[in-house]
Amino acid sequence: MRRLFGMILAGAMMLLPAFSYGTAFAQQAPQKTTFSGDMVIWAFNVPGDKAADYEAVVAKLKDSLAKSEKPEAKQQLAGWKVMKNAMPQPDGSLVYIHVISPVVPEADYSITNIVYDVVKDPAEQKAFYDQYRGAVKAAMFMIQGPVTADFAK
Repeated sequence: MRRLFGMILAGAMMLLPAFSYGTAFAQQAPQKTTFSGDMVIWAFNVPGDKAADYEAVVAKLKDSLAKSEKPEAKQQLAGWKVMKNAMPQPDGSLVYIHVISPVVPEADYSITNIVYDVVKDPAEQKAFYDQYRGAVKAAMFMIQGPVTADFAK
C-alpha cells in the first residue's frame, strides 16, 4: 500500500508543474530592464537555423514599440537598431547586435515586457516567449555607459 501511495504521490509531483505552467506563466512578475548612460550595445548569439525566428522576434519588438501607448516607446523605437554580423561564428551561429542610442532614462527595455504591453492574449504571449527563448542561444554581453567622444560634433 505504501508503495502504491508513493508512486501516486511521485506521479502527482511530476504532473503538477505541467498543469500549473499556464498560470505560473501568466502570474510571473515582469522584470524591468533599464539602462544607464547614453548608449547600449547588447549582443545575442543565435543558432544559424533559428535566424528567421530571431528576426521575427525583432520584428514583433519593433511592431510593439510602434503600437505602444507609452510615450517613451516612440523614443525607444527611434534610437534602437539591430545588426546581424555578416560572418557566422565558427559553430555556425550568428551574432545580433542591438545598438541603443540614445538610451531613454528609466524606460523598460525588456523585450518580453515591451511585447506583452501590446500583445494581451496569454496564448500569443506564450507563443512569443517560446519563439524568443528558442531562438536565442545566449546573451553574449551588454555594454552601457556614457558617450565619451562623438565625432559627428
